[in-house]
Amino acid sequence: MEYLALAKSLAVDLTVVGPEAPLVDGIVDAFLAENKLIVGPTAAAAQMEGSKSFSKQVMAEGGVPTARFVEVFTSDDALAALAQFTYPVVIKADGLAAGKGVVIAQTHPEAIETIQQFLGGSLGEAGKKLVIEEFLTGEEVSFIVLTDGKSVLPTEPAQDHKTIFDGDLGPNTGGMGAYCDSRILTADQRAVVINKIIQPTLDVLRHRGTPFSGFLFAGLMITSEGPKTLEFNCRFGDPETQPILFRMEGDLGEVLLALAQQRLHEVKLAWNPDPSICVVLAAHGYPAKVRTGDVITGFDLAEAAGAKVFHAGTKQSGVQIVTAGGRVLGVTTGGSTLQAAVDQCYKAADHMHFDGMQMRRDIGQKGLKRW
Repeated sequence: MEYLALAKSLAVDLTVVGPEAPLVDGIVDAFLAENKLIVGPTAAAAQMEGSKSFSKQVMAEGGVPTARFVEVFTSDDALAALAQFTYPVVIKADGLAAGKGVVIAQTHPEAIETIQQFLGGSLGEAGKKLVIEEFLTGEEVSFIVLTDGKSVLPTEPAQDHKTIFDGDLGPNTGGMGAYCDSRILTADQRAVVINKIIQPTLDVLRHRGTPFSGFLFAGLMITSEGPKTLEFNCRFGDPETQPILFRMEGDLGEVLLALAQQRLHEVKLAWNPDPSICVVLAAHGYPAKVRTGDVITGFDLAEAAGAKVFHAGTKQSGVQIVTAGGRVLGVTTGGSTLQAAVDQCYKAADHMHFDGMQMRRDIGQKGLKRW
């Protein structure tokens, strides 16, 4: 594995895995076999993100609150399953699909079309098996914990904005922005998430012989019946990571080293109490076929306005930075209030420019309406 060879050649002390695909492919197993410190779950545990059906089975075994679901392999199975649900209904590709494997079908014809596309190969191997589940209503929340398989260290709650357009309209993306605010979850809700969702999931994985270590990301819906689990990811998620880390104080490297050495119980996380927000700047055409190579300007002005500009889909071309992916940049700021953070973030984002640039203008508005 080239990553392992690179880590050896550079005498790297600690490797932290960002994307989900290498985790599912077994990068952690390869490093551990060579006694190299690495943060992330093994391939078996990473199936919590790599397979929607695996994740659902673990939740069922642990009694984790989640949406009612059915697994299907064929169009006939899917048609029969649809009869068990009302609309809208959620259709998920089982495998990794870069944030594009979930469709909320509003009508029966839309559900049929999505099923035919997924099973017909539009997502490759990821769509060979589907999970059809009930649509949950409420507030969506992202809750990420660090765990070494024994101890659990929660981060602060965040809220992602998945669709491309304001007002939660348009197709799903990998995330068009997020805000991080301690008030997103009450103390009681946090306790439910830890005790009824996170801990039972880790217990099941440990009892199965596949203990989870790394970042466990619970995508939640806060329903009228309490928090329920939409999905799990096995990494620090984008774009939630940007505003979460903006608030984190102290040395994250020391925390991750303790995690890799299975001594997470020795460390604590400290937080700036002020809210933070990240607005994603996306390329022309995203989330469909994107145009790349557009020149990006405004970095100095945005950062002078108090923002951290995180690169995602960029590359250097001569002396210029150009677009090289769908979600190009994450402009991130904090503020003494959520409104102050929102205002400062959009002021900074407006300094950025590239042809065809897309961004949502309502990141954080749900929080502003709540408080």
